[in-house]
Amino acid sequence: MTSLPCADLSSLLGRRPTLESLTTSVWDAVVIGGGITGAGILLEAARRGLRVLLVEQRDFAWGTSSRSSKMVHGGLRYIAQGELQLTHHSLQERERLLSELPGLVERMRYVFPVYTGKFPGRWPLTLILTLYDWLAGIRDKRWLSKAELLALYPQLEQRRLRGAMSYTDALTDDCRLVMRVLQEAMCEGGRARTYTEVTHIETQTTGSRLTLRDSDTGATITIQSKQVFNATGLWADRLSGTAPVVRPQRGSHLFIAAERLPVQDCLSFMHPDDGRPVFIFPWKGQTCIGTTDIDHGTNISTEPSCSNEEIDYLLKVTNNELPQLHLGRADIISTMAGVRPIIASGKGRDPSKERRNHLVWQADGVISVSGGKLTTFRQIALDALHAAGLIDTASYRHAHHDRTLRCFNHDLPDPQQLSHPRVGMAQGAALLEQVEWILLHEMVTHLDDMLLRRLRAGTLLADAGLSLLPQLKPLFQARLGWSEQDWKLECERYFQMIERYYRIPKHD
Repeated sequence: MTSLPCADLSSLLGRRPTLESLTTSVWDAVVIGGGITGAGILLEAARRGLRVLLVEQRDFAWGTSSRSSKMVHGGLRYIAQGELQLTHHSLQERERLLSELPGLVERMRYVFPVYTGKFPGRWPLTLILTLYDWLAGIRDKRWLSKAELLALYPQLEQRRLRGAMSYTDALTDDCRLVMRVLQEAMCEGGRARTYTEVTHIETQTTGSRLTLRDSDTGATITIQSKQVFNATGLWADRLSGTAPVVRPQRGSHLFIAAERLPVQDCLSFMHPDDGRPVFIFPWKGQTCIGTTDIDHGTNISTEPSCSNEEIDYLLKVTNNELPQLHLGRADIISTMAGVRPIIASGKGRDPSKERRNHLVWQADGVISVSGGKLTTFRQIALDALHAAGLIDTASYRHAHHDRTLRCFNHDLPDPQQLSHPRVGMAQGAALLEQVEWILLHEMVTHLDDMLLRRLRAGTLLADAGLSLLPQLKPLFQARLGWSEQDWKLECERYFQMIERYYRIPKHD
């Protein structure tokens, strides 16, 4: 394992740099978009000695990269769709991340109950999982008898139950994965700024001129860059300079108290209405049910929310497979909706049948990239750099197969500490120490940055973390310089977000 020195993170990813500090010289590359794709490009570019800046119009991982199903996986259904190369690449990256980021990316057993006369049966699953393990280079699949399965999950529907196939994939905190990649990029000399919108890109003979606007103050500057990467995911069509290619598809999740829906594995079921896979899995001390897959017809600039129809859809499959629980809307702690930037096939196919490949394309001096999976962010970044000519073909091929682990000597807390189960339930000094570290090192600008993405209290706690506010207030005021009025406005902003986007919507 290679150990690399690192500068003091508090000076690199602490408070936002001033807009004026970004105008000091010409950048080799500017990355627009602070999700996992943009973070990956920033890291891979900085590793190669480039002077590179990332700007994000909201918070890091605000969009899809904090609202995914948290799975680092190859994707069983992609095998069924014939996407063997995508599955192979995903499984390679899954194993890499499990090795490099223990505690942050963790192997999880998946359990797929099998019923007589219900697709898929034991032997088709055995065949697919044998191939799945072979592509990953492991042997994790096994058959669980009916008795073994019911000993684990006595609430399962027992009529025609034969047993279950088990295998492994991985889970992560997607937002914290983004933060970790950004922190490593900072160690390599990258720069980043949140709440900074790119309002205009002007192509010039030696690169591009970009107009940046501070999303909070409205202040603007212009900067020069030799190369521009449009890694805005869902918003890629706005800056690409080409005809639209992104098909926005919403995926929603429900969070249930672990006491009400206890699981220690990721249970996998086929929905009785459309045959789509739905997962029920433990996450940070609660239980998550997800996901849906529908076209997102609303404004992509508005924060997405889970619809009543999606709630009913997820409750139906849960009660169909675990009928003894009788879960209802009153059992839902919170909802979470994200919009995936799927590359449209143009064939008008069902949303679930659209491929999950990423796409890199160029126009007017901008390299755009969208689509793909959380798991393959590193390979997506390498594809973007190769398309821009910033790495040659030989280096590109070597990087795809490089298995060298990297470890940084910066002062990062243990991943388990920053992914603490029910983190908001931590008491006294433990909570305050964690919050203070985040305020110093992770560019928190608004209260929702902390509660919804860094701590996850907004979705994991029944009160959305409101009981934590008296403890957090003095830290925010001391570290961010907030006045009483600032705190009041931030709390009001947070209350409105929770009620509008994370709570159960009222029936029409």
